[in-house]
Amino acid sequence: MPLSFDTTPFTDRDSINLLQRIQTQPVATGLRTSLITTAFVRWPCAVGEVDAPPFLLIHGFDSSVVEFRRLMPLLAQHREVWAIDLLGFGFTERPRDVPYTAASLNAHLQAAWKALINRPVVLVGASMGGAAAMDLALTYPDIATALVLLDSAGPARGPNFSRFLPPGLGQLAAEILRNPGVRQRISRQAYFDPSFANEDAARCAALHLTCPNWRGALAAFTRSGGYNVLNQRQIAQLDLPTLLIWGENDAILGTALAAKLQGLIPNSALKWIECCGHVPHLEQAQTTAELIVNSL
Repeated sequence: MPLSFDTTPFTDRDSINLLQRIQTQPVATGLRTSLITTAFVRWPCAVGEVDAPPFLLIHGFDSSVVEFRRLMPLLAQHREVWAIDLLGFGFTERPRDVPYTAASLNAHLQAAWKALINRPVVLVGASMGGAAAMDLALTYPDIATALVLLDSAGPARGPNFSRFLPPGLGQLAAEILRNPGVRQRISRQAYFDPSFANEDAARCAALHLTCPNWRGALAAFTRSGGYNVLNQRQIAQLDLPTLLIWGENDAILGTALAAKLQGLIPNSALKWIECCGHVPHLEQAQTTAELIVNSL
């Protein structure tokens, strides 16, 4: 079922095109008796390798499929492309009777892949979505033929002390994140060129904030420790061809993690993008798409 958005305030054609393609489908996950209505985008292959494994794009923290508005049409010139909103994020339903943990996100993503695609894919994960992609590939080895990690989150950073926080503090943190000024500061930090942090980008990043239970799901996921689950030993077990793409000016995760991940993942290559921050798929979409297509 297509989702309906008021695109009148948007001026960027990439934003409008992506918003007009978002659909939902109820998915059986095993996390609850009822199905979970899941948001996704399917972009058919234009003229390229129709039979090649499609790309499955996984967005970052407090984001949505709209994050891939510039990358999807470029990749679709070569292969079919999918993007799925993770459980607790984007426009996917946020039931109050499911846990919001990395394990739940992983189970939901596998169920959504099976319901919507059900054939091997190239997993492309951005930021936290990179950790989700690695976790999915490790848990369900038959899903992926290759990995692409865009300025990806990496190994767990230690014990999850956030689980001891009172629920009210998680709710407060979510409310702070809802603040337009806070979101704009984060957006500016994500880019090397601050002109990308414009009004259209702000609208895209805030569209999902009005979804039911946004605050509760985000707070619960944060208190669970988020994707602080993969250790170095697990990441080293990845045996897929892996392409790491990293902005040379990443001010969110920094650049040291890129070399660390390359050292951990046996069959991996690292490509740097000049004059680029934390979101190469938005700031340098053409270069990112070319690196992905030419490396696989």
